[in-house]
Amino acid sequence: MEILLNRLKAAAEPTRLRILAICAEGELTVSELTQILGQSQPRVSRHLKLLCDAGLLNRFQEGAWVFYRLADRAGSRSYTLCHQIIGLIPENEPQIKRDMQRLADVRRARHDVADSYFRENASRWDQIRSMHVDDAEVEAKLLAAVPHGAEKHLIDIGTGTGRILELMAPCVARSVGVDSSREMLALARSRLDTLDIRDCQVRQGDMYQLREDDAGFDIAILYQVLHYADDPSAVVIEAGRVLAHGGTLAIVDFAPHDVEELRDGHAHRRLGFGDSEIAGLFDDAKMHTVETYELPGDPLTVKIWIGRKSGEDDLIAEVPADLPAGVATRGEANR
Repeated sequence: MEILLNRLKAAAEPTRLRILAICAEGELTVSELTQILGQSQPRVSRHLKLLCDAGLLNRFQEGAWVFYRLADRAGSRSYTLCHQIIGLIPENEPQIKRDMQRLADVRRARHDVADSYFRENASRWDQIRSMHVDDAEVEAKLLAAVPHGAEKHLIDIGTGTGRILELMAPCVARSVGVDSSREMLALARSRLDTLDIRDCQVRQGDMYQLREDDAGFDIAILYQVLHYADDPSAVVIEAGRVLAHGGTLAIVDFAPHDVEELRDGHAHRRLGFGDSEIAGLFDDAKMHTVETYELPGDPLTVKIWIGRKSGEDDLIAEVPADLPAGVATRGEANR
């Protein structure tokens, strides 16, 4: 009862109620909220602290930046209470309408920055894409290979532009994208805002030292990330740490190749991976290979390796029986 009363008291103030309504639309920084609310940053920060202390907002720090959003569904009572309170706000409340207009302005400015960055750097991705199989084919195979379910939680490590979050959003309950680049996170946030995908979050983070809790996810994806890693084993071990028992790790990367220009021009540290090496990485992370797929390109061949974290009973998980027709078994894919 006391927790409920504290949450209601925290929400029962005009500015804090406005903050809840704004944050229901997505995560925002303190400076963005200050701009929308038209109040000083110290005042806004005090309101935010009260809402976080009450469990109505979550706070995430990325370097000098701090992001706020409504409490996650993992705290279902807080999430439900927030939406019940917001639902009681009159539909045509003038102040909320002004806030939403200012929020739209903030998002447009964010999108302009993201678009500018993408235009300046698009050639880097286009050059690599022209060297391997079409992205759509890779994504279709990945989508078929990983488990789906309304209860599944997913983490995309090295999320980049957030494309994998977009791809997987209809198939899982919640997704988190992690990337070390603020510019890439700006692209990802722009993509998620444009598509109005609500149950996705992006976070600045280190793939070697994720801030996420142990065993918090059912699915982890490393999509064209591992070839940048100084220590691929450490990355896979860390991905395994955040997976629940029986969880799935999908690694999408290149087969071994000799395109040396990718080292200097695109910062690749590794020129692809062989099946035995990936199997060793899975073993380091107490996982086992379930499936391997090969998608030939010219000159780069894309591979997808599906690993599964050993369950508490240490039994080898069976291949899902409901995979679509045409998806190769491990043996078939390697022949």
